[in-house]
Amino acid sequence: MIRELKTLIAVAREGTFAAAGDRIGLTQAAVSAQMQRLEAELGFALFDRTGRSARLNARGAEVLEQAQELVRLYGTIGTRAGLAAPAALVTVGAIASVQRSLLPQALARFHREHPDTRTRIVPGVSSALIDAVDAREVEMALVIRPPFALQRELEWTTLAKEPYRLLVPRGVRGSNWRDLLAAHPFLRYDRSSYGGRQVDRFLRAQRIEAQDLCEIDELDALIALVAEGAGVSLVPQTIGSTRWPAGVRAVDLGEHTFLREVGLVHGPQRTLGKPARDLAEVIASAYAPALRSRG
Repeated sequence: MIRELKTLIAVAREGTFAAAGDRIGLTQAAVSAQMQRLEAELGFALFDRTGRSARLNARGAEVLEQAQELVRLYGTIGTRAGLAAPAALVTVGAIASVQRSLLPQALARFHREHPDTRTRIVPGVSSALIDAVDAREVEMALVIRPPFALQRELEWTTLAKEPYRLLVPRGVRGSNWRDLLAAHPFLRYDRSSYGGRQVDRFLRAQRIEAQDLCEIDELDALIALVAEGAGVSLVPQTIGSTRWPAGVRAVDLGEHTFLREVGLVHGPQRTLGKPARDLAEVIASAYAPALRSRG
């Protein structure tokens, strides 16, 4: 039965028998035959079959969770290390700024409540991490919301809405953000990132031709460059960041303020094990007060 359980996990991840077969090296017919044998063995249906998709029903979702644990235990047979292995591993993608905000707090709480579960944090940029979730390489990711619709199977939970500010060196006078952008070199948030694209769209909408000096993806590096007096920059005020460094001053954009939306993305709930679902709830809970305060 272990072979059928592995195939069940693949079908749940890929969404169709054909895609699951491609992933594990079986024909669609072979995958279908294995699932029929498994359903016959268990005595009930696992899927709601509509068209080409094979969606797990409620009983199927329960069996999937048990199958994931059984397959994990099967892989430890005969190994001493396996006897002491944690019950589960949850992989989470996270952009750099999230790793420095409320994610550590959420992870600490999760591990207090789930001492036998491990987590692995995978760093990356939002676009790559969303693709990793879609490919089931990570179970969930904390990313910036893209300027386009997510893949059909992915689910989104908003965690934070972070307003952009114009940062200027502390010694620079003035409060008119247009004048400051026109008068100083511009340190640009990398346009290959979703956050950088927001900045670019804002400048074009305001018909501002910035004096580009440097383009970089890392927010801490942008802030440090401003503190060194290299120029000015439009950056989001991230959750957990209540104070700017001593060398910079933040100028509010007033009615023109735009936001960066940070959220949690994952596959369908039915494909997540209980530890992953619990971690998603803990992360959302950690961000909830900040989300309410910023509207």
